[in-house]
Amino acid sequence: MNKNLETVRPDLPLVMGELPGPRAQEVIARDRRVVSPSYTRSYPLVAQRGEGAIVEDVDGNRFLDFNAGIAVVATGHCHPRVVRAIQDQAARLIHMSGTDFYYENLVQLAERLAALAPGGGERRVSFGNSGAEAVEGALKLARYHTGREKFLAFLGGFHGRTMGALSLTASKAVQRRGFGPLLPGVVHAPYPYCYRCPFGQKPESCAVECVKYIEQQVLRTIAPADEVAAIVVEPVQGEGGYIVPPAMFFDELQRVARQSGMLLIFDEVQSGMGRTGKMWAAEHFGAVPDIFAVAKGIASGLPLGATVARAELMQWPRGAHASTFGGNPVACAAALVTLELLEQELVENAARRGARLMDRMREWPRRFPHVGEVRGLGLMLGVELVRDRESREPAPDLRDRVVQLAFQRGLLVLGAGQNSIRLSPPLVITQDQCDFALDVLEQCLNLATHET
Repeated sequence: MNKNLETVRPDLPLVMGELPGPRAQEVIARDRRVVSPSYTRSYPLVAQRGEGAIVEDVDGNRFLDFNAGIAVVATGHCHPRVVRAIQDQAARLIHMSGTDFYYENLVQLAERLAALAPGGGERRVSFGNSGAEAVEGALKLARYHTGREKFLAFLGGFHGRTMGALSLTASKAVQRRGFGPLLPGVVHAPYPYCYRCPFGQKPESCAVECVKYIEQQVLRTIAPADEVAAIVVEPVQGEGGYIVPPAMFFDELQRVARQSGMLLIFDEVQSGMGRTGKMWAAEHFGAVPDIFAVAKGIASGLPLGATVARAELMQWPRGAHASTFGGNPVACAAALVTLELLEQELVENAARRGARLMDRMREWPRRFPHVGEVRGLGLMLGVELVRDRESREPAPDLRDRVVQLAFQRGLLVLGAGQNSIRLSPPLVITQDQCDFALDVLEQCLNLATHET
C-alpha cells in the first residue's frame, strides 16, 4: 500500500517492510529468554496500540485484527466509551473485593446479566477473572446442587486450562499431556460434527446419533445417569473448529438432562456476548441452560468471567465459592458499557456483517479445491482446509500456510481445530474491512493452492 494512504485509510492495513521489523525482532528475542515457552504464538506480531479493528505493531505496521484479541475485544480495541468508563472508575475505586464488601456496579452488572440470560427467569451471578474460572464455578455449583460427581463433556471441546476446566477440554492432546491425573468423573462423547460424522451418518442424522451414543453407551456403561451432575457443552465449538451443530442436538440434550436430573451447562465464553449475531449462541437453538459461563467479550479486554445460574440452583452457603479479584470495579465498569454498546448496535452489526461475509464465503468450497467447508454464525466463522474435495482429508499444514500468508499481508487470523481458520473480528467491523479481509484470504488461498 502507498504510504500516502496512511492518513486516508487508517482503517485498513499498512505493511511497510519485511515482517517482523527490527523492533519486533528485539522484543521477540527478549521474550524468548524470560516468558513461558508454552504460549502459542502463531506469527511474530508485537502489538503496541489498537483502535477499533486495527492493531499497530512496534515498527509502525498496521494490521486488520480478525481475531479480536481471541474473541475478546467485542467493542474493538480501545473503544472510547469503554476507555472513558475505565478511566473514570479507576479514578474513584480500583479494588475492594466484591466477595467481602459491596459496591454498586457489581450489582448492576449482575442484574444486567440476569436479565439478559436465555430463557428468562430469575438468575444469580458469581464473578471470576476468566473463562476457565467461570467454568470452574459452574462445575462446583453443579456438584454442590446435585450431590453427583460426574460430568459429560464433548470431544473437540475447549473449556480452559485450569485443572477442572482442562478435564473437560478435549481439543488438542498437548493441552492435557503431562498434567494427569485430571479431575475424575469426566467422560467425553462425540460432538455432532455433521460435515464429517464420527458415525458415518448423513448430516441430518449426526446429532441424533451423538445423543443416542450418550444414552445407549456412555450412560449405560461408564457414567450412570444418576451419577452425572451436568452435561457441559459449547453451543458452538470454538477451539474445536467453529463447529455449529443442528438445533435438534440441543433438543435431545435437554431431553436427556431433564429425564435424568442432570443440569445443562453451556460454555458461552467464546460464543457469547453478541459474537454469533445474538447475545448468546443458545438463542439460535432455542436452548435454555441451567448454568452458563461467560467471559472473553464481556469487558472488552479486561479480565472478567461470570457463572450465571438459575437462582434456585445458586444456593450455596457463605464461603463456598468466591474470588478476590473477580468482578472488580474497573472490569465491571467496562462490562456495563460493553453490554450497552452490544445492545444498542453491535449485536445487530455482527449479524449483518456475518451474513455478508457468509454470502461471499459460501462459494469458496466450489472456487477453491482446498476449502472443504465454510460454517459459522454471525462473526464466528470457520473455514476448513482439506487436501482435496474428494477425500476431504484435513490439511493442517495448508491452513497454517494461509495464516502466515495473511499475516504478511496485514491480516490477523488464527487456526482453530485441526485444520480450520477462524474469523472472529471485533463486532465494530465495517464492510470495507470485511471486503479487505476476504480479498486477502482469497489471494492467500490461491497462493497456497499453487504451492501444493
